[in-house]
Amino acid sequence: MTAASGSPARELYAFEAVLHRHPDQAAVAGEHVDEWGSWPILSASRDALARPLAIGFDEALERLASLPRMFVEPDGAFVWTSPVADCPWQIDGNLFERAGRVLLVDLKGSCPPAEFDLLLGALGWPEESVMLGLVRAAVFLDEPTFRRHAAARGAAGDGQTLRPH
Repeated sequence: MTAASGSPARELYAFEAVLHRHPDQAAVAGEHVDEWGSWPILSASRDALARPLAIGFDEALERLASLPRMFVEPDGAFVWTSPVADCPWQIDGNLFERAGRVLLVDLKGSCPPAEFDLLLGALGWPEESVMLGLVRAAVFLDEPTFRRHAAARGAAGDGQTLRPH
């Protein structure tokens, strides 16, 4: 696959997800099948989902704001866009707070894997494990499985509707 300019297309993740702290007691609890493949899903209790990430809300906002082309609002809303000369991508998100720490993060959009690493890093990964829920399917995936899902969705072109034009 090539971009319109004739250069090779970059791999893009495409996703609509909610990021949570990965609970210690999360266990594989079946499989989710969708148009992008078959994925082992995680089960986590309500109590486990109510435990926030280790990173403080304000620290997460500061770390996100330090990323180039990242626009962050004090209420936790953010938009991250690609460079003009790059393959177009964009992530819209919102941090939710509990007791001064990040409880969860809503994420929608597409981006290259390296930028996804930077986004997760601003939230305390890889020191803290995360899991991500697929919003449409209402199931949780571990982070490596989520990446495979997001890559498959991006490769299928589903991210086109999630990207700026």
